[in-house]
Amino acid sequence: MPPRFGDLPQRVLSALLLAPIALICLWLGGVMWTLLAALAGIGAAIEWVRICRFFPFSLPGVLLPALVAVTGLAAAGRWALPALAVLLAASVALAAGRGGGAGPRRWLAAGLCYLGLATFAAVWLRLDGPAGLGNMTFVVLIVWASDSGAYLVGRVVGGAKLAPRISPAKTWSGAVGGLGFAVVAGLVVAECLAAGPSLGVLLASGLLGVASQAGDLLGSVFKRRFGVKDSGNLIPGHGGVLDRLAGVLAAAPIAAILALVLGPGVELWR
Repeated sequence: MPPRFGDLPQRVLSALLLAPIALICLWLGGVMWTLLAALAGIGAAIEWVRICRFFPFSLPGVLLPALVAVTGLAAAGRWALPALAVLLAASVALAAGRGGGAGPRRWLAAGLCYLGLATFAAVWLRLDGPAGLGNMTFVVLIVWASDSGAYLVGRVVGGAKLAPRISPAKTWSGAVGGLGFAVVAGLVVAECLAAGPSLGVLLASGLLGVASQAGDLLGSVFKRRFGVKDSGNLIPGHGGVLDRLAGVLAAAPIAAILALVLGPGVELWR
């Protein structure tokens, strides 16, 4: 196997182990999906705390994962305004707190908003009536396709770097490939749900594909700020939870905003 694909076996094995769990919970919805989203949010929050160099059992280190999990549970109860108000107040308190340095505290506060909103959006989208399953499946498969397409096309084609100061491995060819894969995935999902191809599918798929890649870049900015290569080593070939969920963390809130604009129970591509 060429060196540029040296991590491919690990990535494939991890996907084969984790994807069925995610898809089963997504299909079941309700408690199973809410718990999975909350657990993923807790894992990502713990990594965020560690990267920001806060002690895990300090008040900020405990508060961040707990509030992210509570936000996901609040989404299940459709308590949007209270959950968002708590997130905002806690973020301000974390940023204004003492210890750890002003810069890390601000990143910690930003992480609470970012992870909390993403966790809330993932649960809220799935529980949006009959359209919930299709909409969240649309998001998840687009993110997976975008990640896979960027990896494969970037490794095969290579070429000019997308953002060398942020993430030296990412290329423009990978970005285009990821976007192409995302659009194809969106078309496949829409076709399977008897919606068929349309301008709405193309626009929604493209928007979420771009959001997914932006999430990857944002994760790279965060890790580079603290001199960290991977957010963790929990998932072979992918690093940590933050590394694996970077695209979903950015795409889910965008999808939730789109769902709000379209109205309750409406598919994202309408």
